[in-house]
Amino acid sequence: MGDFLWWILIGLVAGGLGKLIMPGKDPGGCLVTILIGIAGALLVGYVGQIVGFYEPGESTGFIGATIGAIALLALYRVILKVRGRG
Repeated sequence: MGDFLWWILIGLVAGGLGKLIMPGKDPGGCLVTILIGIAGALLVGYVGQIVGFYEPGESTGFIGATIGAIALLALYRVILKVRGRG
């Protein structure tokens, strides 16, 4: 349970940093970007444990969480562009 909360906390910061690294007009604004950052951190933490980068009980790395946030933000923009909303 502590890992999950740590991933969320890192995701908040990583989402904000991801927005700074990838500026631009996103529907939903900062709140959606921060939620995407949390999702990116959770994804990197979960996949990292499956692949073996992180042991159970080991926290997700900040750089990995930021990369996850940027990747999900880029995917979000691509999906919106394909749908004609971006």
